[in-house]
Amino acid sequence: MRFIWATRGRTWGFTFLSTAGLQDPLLSYEAVMSGLGSASNGCVRVGEAVALRFHDPERRTDRSGRPIPHNFVLYDELTERVETVEDGLREVWPLVADDFARVWDLPRAPHPLR
Repeated sequence: MRFIWATRGRTWGFTFLSTAGLQDPLLSYEAVMSGLGSASNGCVRVGEAVALRFHDPERRTDRSGRPIPHNFVLYDELTERVETVEDGLREVWPLVADDFARVWDLPRAPHPLR
């Protein structure tokens, strides 16, 4: 399953934890995520991809107490299974939950995990 995943940790700012195999995922990320605008949660199809954003299901926050958002650009079979935030929580979150639990409290952002 291919997806771009951008989030932040307790002390580190936004970074890509998954790049969908792209050398530079930023352009694709910006193009697809723009479909959500500034919504704090949402799910929208943009061309062949799906933009998905939700707050951390474990209610983790950064050191300033702000909720941690998870931003995804979904490709391939995930676009067929995810049409709502609830679908994303059911289908996507289990794919990354353990990875995020291991890294969110690190002092520095990790390199992409996928």
